[in-house]
Amino acid sequence: MNATGPRDPRAVRHLAPRGAAHADLLQRRPRAVVAGAGIAGLTAATGLAERGVEVTVVEREEHLGGRVGAWTERAVDGTALSMSRGFHAFFRQYYNLRALLRRADPALARLRPVEDYPLLDAHGRRDTFRGLPRTPPWNALFFALRSPTFRLPDLLRLDPRAAAPLGSVSVPEVYEELDHVDAETLVRRIGFPPSARHLAFEVFSRSFFAPPREMSAAELATMFHLYFLGSTEGLVFDVPDAAFDTALWEPLRAHLEQRGVRFRTGVEVTGVDRADGGFRVRTGDGEALPADGVVLALDVAGLRSVVTASPELHDREWRERVLGLRTAPPFLVHRLWLDRPVAPDRPPFLATSGRPPLDNISVLNRYEREARAWAARHRGAVVELHAYAAGSGDDGADRVRELRSRLLARMHEVYPETARARTVAESSQWRQDCPLPGLGDFSRRPRVRTPFDGLVLCGDAIRIDLPVALMERAAATGWHAANRLLARWGLAGHELTTVPTRGRHALLRAWAASRKVMR
Repeated sequence: MNATGPRDPRAVRHLAPRGAAHADLLQRRPRAVVAGAGIAGLTAATGLAERGVEVTVVEREEHLGGRVGAWTERAVDGTALSMSRGFHAFFRQYYNLRALLRRADPALARLRPVEDYPLLDAHGRRDTFRGLPRTPPWNALFFALRSPTFRLPDLLRLDPRAAAPLGSVSVPEVYEELDHVDAETLVRRIGFPPSARHLAFEVFSRSFFAPPREMSAAELATMFHLYFLGSTEGLVFDVPDAAFDTALWEPLRAHLEQRGVRFRTGVEVTGVDRADGGFRVRTGDGEALPADGVVLALDVAGLRSVVTASPELHDREWRERVLGLRTAPPFLVHRLWLDRPVAPDRPPFLATSGRPPLDNISVLNRYEREARAWAARHRGAVVELHAYAAGSGDDGADRVRELRSRLLARMHEVYPETARARTVAESSQWRQDCPLPGLGDFSRRPRVRTPFDGLVLCGDAIRIDLPVALMERAAATGWHAANRLLARWGLAGHELTTVPTRGRHALLRAWAASRKVMR
């Protein structure tokens, strides 16, 4: 099911730059340093190494994967416990991410499908993605009309002028039209009934760890296009069958090391200097790594720190763009190892609305090997609670304790059987390092290309004019960053694939255009 390429016949192929097939054909093998081993950095390293470039990856953490990384912690009794920053959905239309994963897993055998993830509102009503048609726009229409919180009269009351951008998304034009509007305002203008607004934007905005009032409506429209009206892949997704490190990143690391990539983990990049027609990348352990090309695949704080400490990267406008990047509010992931199982009908993933601070519950032993083995040994369950956009940035222990207490109360409310369970072990992640897709930010974001020949950026905070988001934006910018450097050295690049870059249906585009004229 997962081994083939895009099923959507209208997926767009973005052809790769032409050039020599391998660096062996050049007079000298180029050297590149990739700062950051998240999805973007690993993608860039893959793209470069496959063309024979000498690549060194420098990563601050001891593990790979960035915000999709995993590591081992120890319980009080010494038991090894797998931990991560929380659940991630690998959607079928994440073509560029899946192309990366296929390097180490050609059949994507380590991914398994999640056929449904219900949405539960404050009144106990559930929406489901199971059994939806794949063809747009019927997928979105069927989903809405099947919802217990959205009825046919609600559809007839929607404002067609306000809804027009959702039917004709084109990137980057949709950002020119809607980036100054917040997502909550757009949904209110369209006329979604309050009881059904979780359908329209809460699921999407929470994916960005951002409150709807702080999130760009253009990002909401782009995600609506990516998951509903622009793709036949639908909202079915896969998850790794084991922890992220076991299933994804260690196999990819082995694949890259076979191609000569060197990994330096537990080391932070601290600055970049110009030297000898190239660069020297400074690290926290006092080294200066020579490079013909540099990829900065860092989170927002890391990128700002490196640029601030690199005075030779002195283009004023570019530095302002980088330093102007913002992070979304903090979030909490709380994982519990319980001595009793949850009810057998509990889904692997449940999204919630109107039950603050809880945004979703994951039952990891439904799909992850390590959690399943632990649950079998202890006749229990491994449950994860998420609270997104969970505060103003106060990282004090009191705030985390309060959130954990409220999350537990919500878990007992939604899954009452957990109230009788004893917590054998628990671990929390309180972080604030996801980029904020805020109002007007798109035009101010730095691009992959920089004013400094041989230095490129990638990551989900970096602008790319394609209909991508989240992990897929990280992968797409990673391939694009590699292509920029490869083209500089006369080497062939790598093809990218996306959902259609404009509204899928001519009738919807024409209707949307007519709405614009009437405004």
